[in-house]
Amino acid sequence: MNNQKLQIKKKVKKHIPKDWLCELRILYRISIETLNDIKRTGIVNLVIITTMAAILTIFGSFFRSALSIAAFAHELGNALEISVYLKPDANANTAKKRIKEFEHVENVRIVAKETSWANLKREMELPDIENPLPDTLHVKIDKPENIEPVFKKVKELTVVEDVSYAQELTKKIEMLTQVVNTITVFVVIFMGILTITIINNTIQLVIQSRKDEIEIMRLMGVSNWYIRFPLIMQGAFYGFSGSVIALIPLDFVQRGLLNMHQFFMVPSPLFAQNIVVITMFAMGILFGAGGSFLCIKKHLQV
Repeated sequence: MNNQKLQIKKKVKKHIPKDWLCELRILYRISIETLNDIKRTGIVNLVIITTMAAILTIFGSFFRSALSIAAFAHELGNALEISVYLKPDANANTAKKRIKEFEHVENVRIVAKETSWANLKREMELPDIENPLPDTLHVKIDKPENIEPVFKKVKELTVVEDVSYAQELTKKIEMLTQVVNTITVFVVIFMGILTITIINNTIQLVIQSRKDEIEIMRLMGVSNWYIRFPLIMQGAFYGFSGSVIALIPLDFVQRGLLNMHQFFMVPSPLFAQNIVVITMFAMGILFGAGGSFLCIKKHLQV
């Protein structure tokens, strides 16, 4: 029976001409209702928006810092090379071609033993003895996390005497990146829980203050979404307003990080600030509207 009613409603709706002026009036009325709800909340609005701004500032700062740390880690990782020391009878060019075939290898540079010996003699006073140094290959890898697998493959070659790279530094870079990413995830989770809790309590107060008015609208046959949407918009407004205020401290964080990048001569991540701002606004509005929606589902039976 219910399915038949729904089908009849759908058929009737298809034949009803759309009045765009009426749609605009409804949208205008929803906007007015949203503003009225915000006015009813009073000084509490300031507390909510300030709290939202503080939460979003923490998130934005961690997210922006994470992007910069990732850029530093990538740049430092790119500077790392595997040093390959060949056996005395090994052909350096043949070894270079063989290693270049390995996956993740970007470049292989040969440093002849004569060159290494000449450089060493310039730096230190050495006796006139036969050159004891081997031919060396400097292997550049595409990403820091791929150094270990390439290192193992190179070590297995018969022409290789010894292999080395800054293993401890690589591990520290990976650990730092993981720590920053983990902290950022925890900040997002904390931000979501705190935001939804604050918005939930606020919208609950609005629902309680408008209880009689909502009941009258329901009896008049007003659409459920007409009742719900202003409350959802109110939550989104808090998220948007908090994001706007959070732009001010975030700009200081951005300037500080740019100065750090310039000092260490490491390129800043491309469009980093734009990515952070867009993400911050999206999350602020999403969590704000989401908190309102959850509250409506729980406390407003429409």
